[in-house]
Amino acid sequence: MRHLINGASVPAAGGETFDTRDPHDNTVLAAVARGGAEDARAALTAARTAFDEGPWPRMTPRERARVLHAVADAVEAHGEELAQLETRDAGKIIRVTRHADIPRVAHNLRFFADYASFAADSAYPDGPLLSYTLHPPAGVVSAISPWNAPLMLATWKLAPALAFGNTAVLKPAPQTPLTAARFGEIALEAGLPEGVLNIVHGFGGDEVAGPLTSDPRVDRITFTGSTATGVKIMAAAAANLTPVSAELGGKSANIVFDDADLDVAVPESIKAAFAGNGQVCFAGTRLFVQRGILEEFLARFTEAAAKIVVGDPKDPASDMGPLIEQRHLDKVHGYVELAAEEGGEIIAGGARMTAAGLADGFYYTPTIVTGLSNDSRTAQEEIFGPVESVIPFDTEEEAITLANASRYGLSGILFTRDLDRAHRLAARWRAGTVWINTYFDRDLRLPFGGEGASGVGREGGQYSREFFTEPRAVMVRVR
Repeated sequence: MRHLINGASVPAAGGETFDTRDPHDNTVLAAVARGGAEDARAALTAARTAFDEGPWPRMTPRERARVLHAVADAVEAHGEELAQLETRDAGKIIRVTRHADIPRVAHNLRFFADYASFAADSAYPDGPLLSYTLHPPAGVVSAISPWNAPLMLATWKLAPALAFGNTAVLKPAPQTPLTAARFGEIALEAGLPEGVLNIVHGFGGDEVAGPLTSDPRVDRITFTGSTATGVKIMAAAAANLTPVSAELGGKSANIVFDDADLDVAVPESIKAAFAGNGQVCFAGTRLFVQRGILEEFLARFTEAAAKIVVGDPKDPASDMGPLIEQRHLDKVHGYVELAAEEGGEIIAGGARMTAAGLADGFYYTPTIVTGLSNDSRTAQEEIFGPVESVIPFDTEEEAITLANASRYGLSGILFTRDLDRAHRLAARWRAGTVWINTYFDRDLRLPFGGEGASGVGREGGQYSREFFTEPRAVMVRVR
C-alpha cells in the first residue's frame, strides 16, 4: 500500500514499509509505505500547487458539491468493501462499520457539500456604504486522523475542508491505513482533481506529523487524538501561527438520577461504556448513580454487560471486538490492576480473553469497577478501553460537582425525567456536548469539540466554515 500524492500512487521516498495487522488474530493485512519528511513535503507541495494553480478553489460551491456527491455515491457503491476493510483493520464490529461508520462517511460528504452550497454571507447596506462578508478557502489543510473510527473521522475533517475549497494532506493513523488508502482511490475515480487530496502513511514525530504541522505552507491543522499529541501539534503550529482545531481525549461523566427510566438508562449507559470496544473519546466512563437506585442499577447494568458478545468483529453476532493492538491491551489491563490497587472492586470482567478463536487477538472483557473515589487515577485518567467506574452520589449539586471535577470536558450524559433539572445541569456542565436521556445522537449542524484537556476549537456546520475559511470583510462606498 502506497502514498497518494498529486493523483499518483507512490512508494515511500526511502523505500521503507511497515505492517498493518488484524487485531482479531494479529495477522499481517498489508505492507504500507512508511512515509518520512520527504514524503510529507512532497504531499504538501502537491496540495499547495493544487490550491494556488488548480481549479478546485476557483470552482463554485455547487460545482464542488457535484464532485463530492459523486464521491459519496462511490463510497456507497463500495460500502461493503470499505466496511470489511474497516472491520479487519480496526477491529470494529461489522454491524457498526456496515450500518453506521461507512454510511456516515457518505453523509459527511453530502452534508458539507450541501452546507457549503447553501451557506449565506452577510450584507449590510448603510446609505452609500455597502458592507458584506466573503468566506474564501483558507488554503492547504493538514488532517491527522485517529484509529478508532478511521474513515468516518478522516472524512469529518476532509469533507468540510474540501467543500469550502481547500486542498488537503491526510495522515491516517498507522494502525488503520486501509480505508483511507482505498478512499483516496475512490475519490479520484469519482472525479476529485489531482492534488486536491493527498494521503501520506506513517508515524508521528519528525517522520510525517512533524512536517505536516510545522511547514509554513500549511494554513490549517485539524487533529483528533490524544491530549499529549495535541499539545505537541499545537506547539509545532505556533511557530507559524497556524490555526489548529484539536479534538482530544476525554473522561466523560454519565449521571443517572433516581427518577431515570432504567429501561433507557441501562442500555444507553452500556452503549456509552462499551460501544466501539470501549475505544471512544467521549465514552461515559465515569458513571455516577444516585444512591437510592444504585443497587438496582448495578444489578441490571452488570447483567447487561454479561450479555455482551465479545468475538470476531467480522461475525454479525458479535457486539464487541478486540482492542487495537497489544500495547493498548497491556495499557487497559494495567489500569484494571491499578483500580484494584486503589481499592476498587472488579465486579465484572477485568481480564484478557483467551477463549478459542480469540486467544491470538487483543480481546478484553467488559469491565465494571466499584468502590473508587472520583479523584482516583482510574476515574480521572483516560483508559480508552472497556472499563467503567461506577460511583454513587446523593444530591444534584454533588453530581454536577463530580462531573466537572476532571481535566477533560468532551461530553456529558444525563438520565432523568426532570427536564428542569436536565436543563439546569446542561447549562453548568463544562463539556462540549451534553446528551440527555440518550447517547451519541449527532446533528452535524451543531458544534463538536471539547473544553479543557479535551481540545481547542469546534467543528460542524457553521463552526467548520469559520475554521476552514478566511472570513473577509468588504466595504464599498457607492459614489
